[in-house]
Amino acid sequence: MSNKEFVIFGLSKFGISVAEHLESEGCEVLAVDINEERIQEIRNIVTHAVRADVTDKDALEKLGIRNFDGAIVAVSDDLEASIMATILAKEIGVRNVIAKAQNDMHAKVLRKVGADDVIFPEKEMGARTARRLISGNFMDLIELSEDISIVEMPVPEEWVGKNLQELAIREKYGVNMIAIKRGDKVDVSFDPAEPLEKDVVLVLMGENEALQKL
Repeated sequence: MSNKEFVIFGLSKFGISVAEHLESEGCEVLAVDINEERIQEIRNIVTHAVRADVTDKDALEKLGIRNFDGAIVAVSDDLEASIMATILAKEIGVRNVIAKAQNDMHAKVLRKVGADDVIFPEKEMGARTARRLISGNFMDLIELSEDISIVEMPVPEEWVGKNLQELAIREKYGVNMIAIKRGDKVDVSFDPAEPLEKDVVLVLMGENEALQKL
């Protein structure tokens, strides 16, 4: 389990989702928002939840975030607050600041004022959904680069009962199988001589063109 510390500025739906996932991974999470109702909603989920103005440097310094591993600026409805929270987090000394942007101009400003990374959650989810719609039999798809992806794929019917040595997936299709999923369990040390079962999911990595052919 991780013991890293993160601060979330702004409890939008995105901010709450990030906070919940970080907590589930064993991280310590400090949630900060000006809205007391949002603080109350998440108080029992995160390590600490504090009502504070994310544009107030004194308030943020008192929270002791200087040595945190990262800050996520999830303020979604106030561009000025988003920009100021990014600036202050970097000035205070947070080593990695990730900020949510509403549009390209907002992203450009965030990068100018010091954001280490800028994300567009809605845009990225839309693109991922579109990729899944056109990815045929793939259950999930993660792009590692423009050319290479990791995909999850149910075992094709004609592969059931055959083992990986027989199928020679790398030789025939030019992709690598990196894991087998059985329910919630992921096996990265699978036996290539073991016949594939009907209900397992294959995790494959390769060039997008090769994956699409598969």
